[in-house]
Amino acid sequence: MIVPTAGKVDKGLHRDVEPVDVAPVSDAAAIRRALHATISRGNPPTPPYPRGAYPQPVVVKYAGVKSWGAFARHAIPWSIVEKDGICRIIGKRKHPNGWVEDPEQKIEFPPGATIDDVIDRMIEILQDAARGT
Repeated sequence: MIVPTAGKVDKGLHRDVEPVDVAPVSDAAAIRRALHATISRGNPPTPPYPRGAYPQPVVVKYAGVKSWGAFARHAIPWSIVEKDGICRIIGKRKHPNGWVEDPEQKIEFPPGATIDDVIDRMIEILQDAARGT
């Protein structure tokens, strides 16, 4: 599992930046630490890419592949999003224009759910996906 920091470029626009946490999907405690660390960093202000320059996304080197295309062929992206005190886990699916939110893979937590509740469910999702269930 690769968890980059989501840097905030502009209102609603984010891009993956360092630091990046990595954990084996089989290790629930390592996933928990990685998600807590990433969430605690928040969304630091991040500059946009320089005009005309689009380097490989930061996750490529952590995945041990040479390109975004190679990464995307095997990736199963998920996000944890909090808005107005409501946490959601959002799965994505491939689309001709890139990754899009998959309404069938959206989990909304009730108000008052803790970040540990959300992380526990995220661990279940990741480990189920790794087992192919």
